[in-house]
Amino acid sequence: MFRPVVPVLIVVLILCGALLLGMNGCGGGGAANKAAPPLNPIEHVVIIFQENRTPDNLFQDPNLIKNGADIVQSGVNSLGHTIPLTPGPLANTYDLDHSHPSFVSMYDNGKMDGADKIRCQPSCPSNAQFMSVNPQDVQPYFTMAEQYTFGDRMFQTNEGPSFPAHQFIIAGTSAPTATSTSFAAENTSGGAGCLSLPTSTVEMINSSGVEFGRQFPCFEHPTLIDALNAKNISWRYYTIQTAVNASLWNGPDAIQHLCQPQMQNGTLVCAAADWANVTTNNTQILNDIANNQLPQVSWVIPTGQTSDHALVNDGSGPSWVASVVNAIGNSSYWSNTAIIITWDDWGGWYDHVPPKVINDGTSWGSGYVYGFRVPLIVVSPYARPGFISHNTHDFGSILKFIEETFGLSSLGYADAAADDFSDCFDFSQMPIQFQTIAAPMSADHFLKEARSPLPPDND
Repeated sequence: MFRPVVPVLIVVLILCGALLLGMNGCGGGGAANKAAPPLNPIEHVVIIFQENRTPDNLFQDPNLIKNGADIVQSGVNSLGHTIPLTPGPLANTYDLDHSHPSFVSMYDNGKMDGADKIRCQPSCPSNAQFMSVNPQDVQPYFTMAEQYTFGDRMFQTNEGPSFPAHQFIIAGTSAPTATSTSFAAENTSGGAGCLSLPTSTVEMINSSGVEFGRQFPCFEHPTLIDALNAKNISWRYYTIQTAVNASLWNGPDAIQHLCQPQMQNGTLVCAAADWANVTTNNTQILNDIANNQLPQVSWVIPTGQTSDHALVNDGSGPSWVASVVNAIGNSSYWSNTAIIITWDDWGGWYDHVPPKVINDGTSWGSGYVYGFRVPLIVVSPYARPGFISHNTHDFGSILKFIEETFGLSSLGYADAAADDFSDCFDFSQMPIQFQTIAAPMSADHFLKEARSPLPPDND
């Protein structure tokens, strides 16, 4: 008996079309496609850049350690002796050298036993390099690290002090030009950046890690700021005013096209249009949050007092960071913001984890990167709660996360080789409800601060 086949074919085609939505074909031989990853809901990224600490020095947090954070309570010196990490105040009274030669001494070909060779001044206790910070001095940091994501494999990208670090955080490089194979290695003499005295210079280092000469610290190459501008992504760099606005902690100041130095009324100033987004009163971020004017990307630079920098800070750094986090957390921005808190360099303090060696002759910065570990806290409603990231991150990871969040092209520097913090976030989780971070000082303290902000010292 004849049976019409057209209706059957129609049914088969309909079923096949439905199957195509989740399979590679209708023949049964294709594997099911993976579900699409959840969309990144982040619309604002805030980078809080503190100063000069290592995880072993700053994060003697028993809860983090119990949960697997790689933090130790003793170190080894060049004589092979075990030295306990002695607790001391965050606002200590001495400073440690953290130049590239000091990096080389402490690293000691990966043995991490040369911290005792690092120079200390002005008056230092025995085993000054092996101090850890009193937990009660940094409790706000512990609270944030325990509630959100803490990274124990975050490395500064450069092997030296602040000036190059603040270049890496905006551009992924401290090279003088886009095609240069050398990098700024140290802090400057006679000021910093394009507003420096004509006699100012900075020591350069090649990709093999050899320092070889000096040049004027005003560079010209693309930065993340340029990529943001190209996509009309708003940004602001919150920093502090210095005598000539030429600071080791002011990244845009050392980029020619972001500064465009000009003499105005007898004073050399940055006259570029972009300079309007460099705010020399860092507490303005608190007002911008309150007034619903937070840009999409923000760099937040401390004063000397709030920086955690040895010898300079007054112990208020954890409260300063908490004030910015609390302002965001208690605002409408919380639902779509990622706050990345890290420190610009290791500050000369002991740390036991040898940095990853990149020396294959082909990678960006081959032979020069990485520097030592610095702490990392990622705060967001989508940060993995109570999580410790053991993945390798560096300053390039911050740039890459921003690039991927806002659909920007890679700069091709540290960002190209870095990870993107993907293990620190879960965009499919129920958003974390913000709880105010308890701190000794509130945002009001910093907004009403009558003292002039201390600039960075020369390291």
